[in-house]
Amino acid sequence: MIAGTTHAESGLSKAVWSDTDFDEMEWHQVTIHGLCVQPGATDGALPRLMLDIDYIIRWVYPVEPEKHFTFWISPATLVFEDVRDVVGDLSFTGLPLSLDIDQLRRADPQDAEDAPHWHIEGQSFDLRFRASGFRQYLRQVPQHSPRLVLTPDARGGIAFTETAFA
Repeated sequence: MIAGTTHAESGLSKAVWSDTDFDEMEWHQVTIHGLCVQPGATDGALPRLMLDIDYIIRWVYPVEPEKHFTFWISPATLVFEDVRDVVGDLSFTGLPLSLDIDQLRRADPQDAEDAPHWHIEGQSFDLRFRASGFRQYLRQVPQHSPRLVLTPDARGGIAFTETAFA
């Protein structure tokens, strides 16, 4: 699938998203399966932050007699460019080890730098950084799932591929 095409069942309008689409996107309850810091392509270039996630395209309301939501989900690679000023906190004491996003926020810079501030807030973690922007690649056709997260087999394992499904 190329950008601009759709997956009618899930309501997906395109397979590659960017920071220009930020206001249309939502990461609530999205699970992070892997995180990678990729060095800049040249000396002096800033690194990239890559997240392997299960992106929830749509929550499906239950229809009687069902009582639980189901979900349209696609494994995705979320890539932030020119990352700097990273600050974070992890705290899983007494909790299961799971990186589930509550929300992803963007704030315009309040200083002379032009890169926005990004804040990924989770139930047991917090990550703040600056980045020039992001691209998100949906790697597979959306799958209808009874759970908020896909199994490792269903998602094809951990990956940081920057190619959308065709």
